[in-house]
Amino acid sequence: MNMPSSGFWITIGLLVVSNVFMTFAWYGHLKLQEMNVFTSNTPLYVVIAVSWGIALLEYCCQVPANRIGFQGNGGPFSLMQLKVLQEAITLVVFTVFTVVFFKGEALHWNHFAAFVCLILAVYLVFMK
Repeated sequence: MNMPSSGFWITIGLLVVSNVFMTFAWYGHLKLQEMNVFTSNTPLYVVIAVSWGIALLEYCCQVPANRIGFQGNGGPFSLMQLKVLQEAITLVVFTVFTVVFFKGEALHWNHFAAFVCLILAVYLVFMK
């Protein structure tokens, strides 16, 4: 059995970190509003500027993950595999974020069914 290359693990790690930043950039302001860091009166441009700052960190991980992981650059993944893997990681990170930070959000059977479909998508995209 072949062990995955270091490029495999570096790509996965960077994708996870980038998705943590992305999730906070996209949805963290909702939690900050709930915590009264932002109010409903906080100007939208302020919220956008803060989100862009966080998203910059996401890009600082996402772009290298794609460059390192892409087969055309010597990495282990095709472009399609990179994208589907990124989407699967996004869903896992978002789910953990939602359950941990937004206690009122519950997981239901249809969410688990969607996860199974996404796992199936990852399996299918990696088939030879």
